[in-house]
Amino acid sequence: MKGSICPLDYRYGRNEMKAIFSEESRILYRMKVEAALAKANASLGIIGKNDADEIARVASLDIVKMSRIKEIEKEINHDTMAMVRAMTEQCRGDAGKYVHLGATSNDIIDTATALQIKDALEIIQQDMDELLCTLAKIAKRERNTLEVGRTHAQFAIPITFGFKMAGYIAEVLRHRERLFEIIPRACAGKMAGAVGTGAALGKNFVKIQILTMQELSLTYEPAATQVVGRDRYTELICLLANIATSLERYSTEIRNLQRTEIGEVSEMFDAERQVGSSTMAQKRNPINSENITGLARIIRGFVIPTFENQVLWHERDLSNSSAERFTIPHVFVLLDEMLVKMDKIFAGLEINADRMRKNIELSRGLIMAEPVMMKLVEKGIGRQDAHEILRDASMTAIERDVDLKDVLLERDDIRGVLSVKEITSVMDPENYTGSAKDITDKMVLAAEEALGRKV
Repeated sequence: MKGSICPLDYRYGRNEMKAIFSEESRILYRMKVEAALAKANASLGIIGKNDADEIARVASLDIVKMSRIKEIEKEINHDTMAMVRAMTEQCRGDAGKYVHLGATSNDIIDTATALQIKDALEIIQQDMDELLCTLAKIAKRERNTLEVGRTHAQFAIPITFGFKMAGYIAEVLRHRERLFEIIPRACAGKMAGAVGTGAALGKNFVKIQILTMQELSLTYEPAATQVVGRDRYTELICLLANIATSLERYSTEIRNLQRTEIGEVSEMFDAERQVGSSTMAQKRNPINSENITGLARIIRGFVIPTFENQVLWHERDLSNSSAERFTIPHVFVLLDEMLVKMDKIFAGLEINADRMRKNIELSRGLIMAEPVMMKLVEKGIGRQDAHEILRDASMTAIERDVDLKDVLLERDDIRGVLSVKEITSVMDPENYTGSAKDITDKMVLAAEEALGRKV
């Protein structure tokens, strides 16, 4: 029985990203590098321009057939040389003699990988911009939506939902900055021969490498071995795993806030058609957020082999090759999937402001202990004394199951300092969100500046 095994084949990943890492694209990127090398050689008079043009002409799967490459590879057991021989067969005149001139396999492989990474990072950047825009829209819209802040999964003090989104905006902006910074380091090729000395490329080695990478809009490894330094890939995969972990953080927050007993937000649910459970007909599960959580764990799982791929014997061995065929494509395909899904979750997020207000009321004023304490300090009571007064009052309110305000109004050490009006005012959650709204406004503006447009 034949069929697909990897979920990327039938369940996860968008076609645009998967196309970059398909077998056909891998060969096309490599042939593009061969053409760029030929052009560099021709520009220095090492081969004729017509020969370089001919090599560029055959760098196409319409001319060099995948079936022929596979046929040769089956015979010689070397994928790069199979492609080189197939290209040579299709070249007219003497051009075939100059395919792969002066290069080693990883000159072609690593440079082609850099091209794949470059194109894949463009998609990731677009995904992040879409998510950034959606977060900014929510932050702007929910700027004043009061919500209780939580620490240790317990009620803390008031925030706004827009402020929560502002924190996510700041995080995405940092990732966006990291992504732009990593491009020249991650998108680096090489054209330096068997051990990096460029010996086979002759006296023009340095010029050939520079011209080839300029043609491909890539940077290059300045002191290569047989391969581009794998520290570059380690940095890249760690960054992508970092982004994935942030998405898991957001999805985990949504999952928690969608809990029945909290009910402040929920994923969009098609009540007419969508099924939440095969047996519990009432269920509306945060399945997309849970999906993101799981995929983030898979991406982080690729970090360890990426570090191990960095350690190669001498000028290189082949232990990294098989692992990288999994790590790089899977991380990019899965992260693209996650970013697009996260954007859709936020775009359709149902926000229950009334439930947020009711949850604040559930605290029975206890979340306002800090502002009362600060008001007492303002009136001249020492900070530690004020803290003890509120701690004792809070424990009393919890023990008696009454509102904190009721306890405060009974205490002489409070009534002698604060009036009923002052207590009522200071215990209004609307009056104790600090600079949350200003911070939200600043982060929305920062997102708009990064995107170059209003949200």
